[in-house]
Amino acid sequence: MEWLVAVHVISAIVGIGPTYFGHVLFRKRQRMEQLRQSLALFDLLNYFPKIGGSIAVVSGVALVGFSGWEFADLWIWISLVLYVLIQIVAVGILGPVVGQLIHALNGGDEQEAGSAAVTNKAAFLLAKANRLFNIVSFLGLVLIVLMIVKPM
Repeated sequence: MEWLVAVHVISAIVGIGPTYFGHVLFRKRQRMEQLRQSLALFDLLNYFPKIGGSIAVVSGVALVGFSGWEFADLWIWISLVLYVLIQIVAVGILGPVVGQLIHALNGGDEQEAGSAAVTNKAAFLLAKANRLFNIVSFLGLVLIVLMIVKPM
């Protein structure tokens, strides 16, 4: 059982951890080339939440199955709902915003030839992405706290 707890904790850290790098990667006042590099790094880091988060859910369900907890426990349902909300915001909402940001940087309507500054549209999308990262980070923090203080 200890190995399953270890797998669950490590996969949760790997799965949620890169979310907090989004605040650094999508910071304001970047030049165009810096933002392109940040998006490339974001693309690489995006594999960790997909893999780690999936393993965390599977191992968490296994922990519930092998322990004295029941799926009827409120904290388990709240945890699952938080995880689903994180996925909805991160994949369903943030993903398309990042796609629009990439499009705006790679030849969007407002881009001036040779401009090193981020366009207005890209700046708007960048601010929107930051707000979504704040939401995901907050929900992730609540989820982590819930996992630490869960009822015994």
